Amino acid sequence: MNIRINTPEGTRDRLFAECLERRQVQSALVELFRRRGYTEVITPEVEFYDLFIQSGNPIPQEAMLKIIDRSGKIMVMRPDCTAPIARVAATKLKHLALPQRLYYDQTVFRSGQAHQGGSSEIAQCGVEMIGAVGVKADLEMVAMAVDALRSCGLAQFHIELGHAGFYRALAGRMNMPCDGLERLRGAIEGKNFALLNDLLEPYRGEDACAALRRLPYLFGGVEVLDQAQALAGPCESLDHLRRLYGELCAAGYGDYIRFDLGLVHQLDYYTGLVFRGYAEGAGGPVLSGGRYDGLMEQFGRRAEAIGFAVDVDAVGGCMAVEAPRLETVIHYGSGLLAQALAVVDSRPAGSCELSPCRTLDSTMNLAREKGAAGVLLLDAEGERWLTV
Repeated sequence: MNIRINTPEGTRDRLFAECLERRQVQSALVELFRRRGYTEVITPEVEFYDLFIQSGNPIPQEAMLKIIDRSGKIMVMRPDCTAPIARVAATKLKHLALPQRLYYDQTVFRSGQAHQGGSSEIAQCGVEMIGAVGVKADLEMVAMAVDALRSCGLAQFHIELGHAGFYRALAGRMNMPCDGLERLRGAIEGKNFALLNDLLEPYRGEDACAALRRLPYLFGGVEVLDQAQALAGPCESLDHLRRLYGELCAAGYGDYIRFDLGLVHQLDYYTGLVFRGYAEGAGGPVLSGGRYDGLMEQFGRRAEAIGFAVDVDAVGGCMAVEAPRLETVIHYGSGLLAQALAVVDSRPAGSCELSPCRTLDSTMNLAREKGAAGVLLLDAEGERWLTV
């Protein structure tokens, strides 16, 4: 009986160049994070479901992969790295001075909609800065986001900045019920203009209606802040974004910065600056982050926080990485293993390998099958190159 064994939905095998892409991105990010003073933490791949409910995590419960432990408690495969790190910082690290700079290199697991082609395993590298608030902390994090994508070798990318406070300020001026405001937020985030117009039509006479109607269109360069202020009037969140932009331009980051005031995703979670990174060749954001000052308090320690995560495979998919080509197969005689290994170790990784064959003819055939350029013969007479 023929049995076809596939990988579970949302998972797949990654081979050769894809593995190199992932490792290259991870190495570049980890090196940058450590150089900037961030220390690694590793959290369990399985956490209690209650952790994410308590944290107010924005990931819907149907997107979490659940299991039941022996006591009957619901557990989930880690769907997010931020909440577990907040748990660690509020408990095991609570006696350390703030701010604490932490980084992670882990996989998160999420159950996407059936037959949508999304991945259930997402490799993430990210940073969290616990206990820092204000312009300087936000500046450090945005600059780090730019440098993270640059360190991976990306050239065509940008970071879009928004602010949770801008939408909240506008929504607070509307006489709209909570469920209506939630639908409004979804329409703005998804740039669903038809639904947005329908939701706002009964409130067209209200002060903030025109600004909310324009919110999905408010993306682009720094001129977006002027347009938003003309619609909404003076606003502290816009002033904050303007100051950030001025400082980032002075530091040489201005060319990478854009704005999207329609970034209203997960506003119950984010409290201030929000941002996303987009790269040429990726179908969606490759980086996402923001300020979440209320999270730590859910675990018993009051501290502001800001961070971001990089989608490692999304960044790797934007890069042209090729698996190394085998050039040389080494056929060695008895007693020459150490010499043969020394040759392999002296060549570029993946370009040279030892032959397991007993005869030279078998090694020559092996080299032809693998597409190698030739065979290096090591015997009592020395070294000889044999072209395949």
